[in-house]
Amino acid sequence: MSDLKSLLGIEIGGTKLQLVLGDADGNIHARRRLVVEAAHGAEGIQRQIERTIPELVAGRKIEAVGVGFGGPVNWRTGKINRSHQLAGWSEFALADWLRSQTGTEVFVDNDANVAALGEALRGAGAGLNPVGYVTLGSGVGGGLVTEGRIYHGAIPGEAEIGHLRLDRSGTTIESRCAGWAVDARIRELNRNEPAGVLARLAGNESRGEARHLAAALGQGDAAAGRILREIAEDLAFGLSHVVHLFHPQVITLGGGLSGVGEPLRAAVAAALTGFTMAAFRPGPEIRLVALGEDAVPVGALLLASANR
Repeated sequence: MSDLKSLLGIEIGGTKLQLVLGDADGNIHARRRLVVEAAHGAEGIQRQIERTIPELVAGRKIEAVGVGFGGPVNWRTGKINRSHQLAGWSEFALADWLRSQTGTEVFVDNDANVAALGEALRGAGAGLNPVGYVTLGSGVGGGLVTEGRIYHGAIPGEAEIGHLRLDRSGTTIESRCAGWAVDARIRELNRNEPAGVLARLAGNESRGEARHLAAALGQGDAAAGRILREIAEDLAFGLSHVVHLFHPQVITLGGGLSGVGEPLRAAVAAALTGFTMAAFRPGPEIRLVALGEDAVPVGALLLASANR
């Protein structure tokens, strides 16, 4: 068997499951992408993995497995602490279970940490140090890579950027910048300003309205611009704490909301400067992720490669 296809990378999220075959440089050579059925919980995902591994591997010998899991984990043992989205994962020994499926070593980390590793080594943060990463999706997660390695705090987690508080009443970055939070703002917009471009694009949808933000911005919609500024300022205020604690050279923005693209990147960069102490200004460079949906799978291959 060729060494180019010796590693298995797995992304386990709340809505998406990806399994890839690749190499030690993070190159993906084969992939399976599956939709997670939330109603089936952890057991449903385990069944999907059990069915997919033999078909994807097709008799090849796997040297190591890397996993990015959507929730806090014990990265030393590979045991899951919990999932905030799916039932059945709490205290599950994921590394041991996958070892029984593959017959090889398994390394598990939080998915945002794994994505941060992918972006730091093969994506938008390549050549820079330290590298911060933020994912803006169904939740808000983060990771920090320094000297090419994931920064780890005390088990079971670290860099939980989404849970940083913006005030004393408990408002968090996630409650303001996650996809569901933006969806809620757009639904409110539909009630109060139904004639606007963004309101018309979203219509009477009950979820996923945030995907229309980029198109509305492209048409110069004032309400879309206002929502973008609010997101950028809230995120930048939270990131200013990251800057003052760790002073990363770059912060990369990923997740579904990063699909807004340059308007979001520029707005966050501009707002962050204003929240940053004078000695650190203009602050870290803000970049959009380069790997997109591959950030976690690529990071998982690199995690497996670094530990095998």
